[in-house]
Amino acid sequence: MRLSWNEIRARAAAFADEWKAASYERGQTQSFYNEFFEVFGVKARRVATFEEPVKKLGDKRGFIDLFWKGVLLVEQKSAGLSLARARTQALDYFPGLKEHELPRYVLLSDFQTVELIDLETREESRFALSDLPNHVEKFGFILGVEKRTFKEQDPVNILAAELMGKLHDALEASGYRGHELERLLVRLLFCLFADDTFIFEPRGIMEDLILNRTAEDGSDTGQWLENLFQVLNTPEDKRQKTLDEDLARFPYVNGDLFAERLPIAQFDSKMRALLIEACGFKWDAISPAIFGSLFQFVMAPAERRKEGAHYTNEKCILKVIEPLFLDDLRAELAHIKGLKRDREARLRAFHDKLAGLTFFDPACGCGNFLVIAYRELREIELEILKELHTNKQLVLDVGALSKLNVEQFYGIELGEFPARIAEVALWMMDHISNVRLSLEFGQNYARIPLKQSPHIVHGDALELDWDNVLPAAKCSYIMGNPPFVGAKMQSQKQREQVRAIADLGGSGGTLDYVAAWFIKAGKYVSVPPPLEGEGVR
Repeated sequence: MRLSWNEIRARAAAFADEWKAASYERGQTQSFYNEFFEVFGVKARRVATFEEPVKKLGDKRGFIDLFWKGVLLVEQKSAGLSLARARTQALDYFPGLKEHELPRYVLLSDFQTVELIDLETREESRFALSDLPNHVEKFGFILGVEKRTFKEQDPVNILAAELMGKLHDALEASGYRGHELERLLVRLLFCLFADDTFIFEPRGIMEDLILNRTAEDGSDTGQWLENLFQVLNTPEDKRQKTLDEDLARFPYVNGDLFAERLPIAQFDSKMRALLIEACGFKWDAISPAIFGSLFQFVMAPAERRKEGAHYTNEKCILKVIEPLFLDDLRAELAHIKGLKRDREARLRAFHDKLAGLTFFDPACGCGNFLVIAYRELREIELEILKELHTNKQLVLDVGALSKLNVEQFYGIELGEFPARIAEVALWMMDHISNVRLSLEFGQNYARIPLKQSPHIVHGDALELDWDNVLPAAKCSYIMGNPPFVGAKMQSQKQREQVRAIADLGGSGGTLDYVAAWFIKAGKYVSVPPPLEGEGVR
């Protein structure tokens, strides 16, 4: 169970008192940081290494005092020595690190003074060790709790796609294909993310399970994964008392993600090595919006062209959803914040309004429109909550503050794999948003087990009645980027669909496939709005 911030502060005070006389770098560094990580309930050896060798510029070599790949680099000095020199020495290690190993944080210390540098936000903190209890939130990244800014072309996203692509190809080449392969990969994506973001506690237990409990030849890896999936689908009070201790540590996830029994995938040593490589990757650095391009990576180009699949980048998505609803919602919040009368009541009413909105993408792919819309709405909600709860110490239950959830989002997708990725990506964004809420109000909050699910329907949007997915009278906004397929590139079925929906008759026409979505959407939004609503936009 993750520690509360109050428990961490108490541990930090005891740690600072115990180490108030420490001064010798070579003799005390490892003990110092082993106990420092224990302040947060994390064992340093699970995530980091001491005296990590690294090649510096030229022929020189060095040793990093403590290194957590992709997260933290520590340079320690004896008491009284210059931390400016320690900073220079720490940065000298960077040229010898691989792209995905580059840390976000640099920690410099001489035992009695601590400097923490966030290379992503450029924020720097300097304080005495005795003042550590007042600064523990700055080390939230040890718990997987940190502010994230996701960059669309970040090399880490490309590496993630390549890792999953290699695993996909190896499994497919072994004969594990189709629905079973797609479902397995989606489960692994969730587990890899969960293992790095404290959905699974302690951090890294899945990586430990694969590394330490599976045979090197991979012969039992598939069986261990199947055992894990069954555990994730079973409430703690319904599990066998004789369940393996390493499996018993995993939480009940629910959400139907692990409900279906899949054939056991037969791994070999190479496939196991690929899975271990994926486990070692820093998945908490991944934006859920990457999963659209990840899906493209594992699909054959011909398959993408046949289905009209297209990855819409974040900038283009914002160009659609900002004028559609975000700009108006932000303006409304700004107006309410400026009121001198009835401000609190109006803020609460606006919060309820956000919680009552619904969003529909009838060609959702991997859910990029829905994921980014949810992220932006949770940011607006966070701003509301900060206005309503200026005294954060009085907030007893952070989980009760948020009213927005993934059940407000609806989609239709032809492919099963992207439909399932859309679900997982929304759950991931929900967790990231809950981490932001936790950071703001100082309490840990995670929605596990998954009791709410997005409504993503696997089917052909041009054949389905959209009112059966989300009645038009209950839909607030419809959005998306349907597939474009020129008349000459369409399959026979696609041409028939366009003719039927556009009422072109036997003569056909030259309408692009996407026109069928616009026509169908036009009919959908023409439903008279309910008396109390504004209708579909």
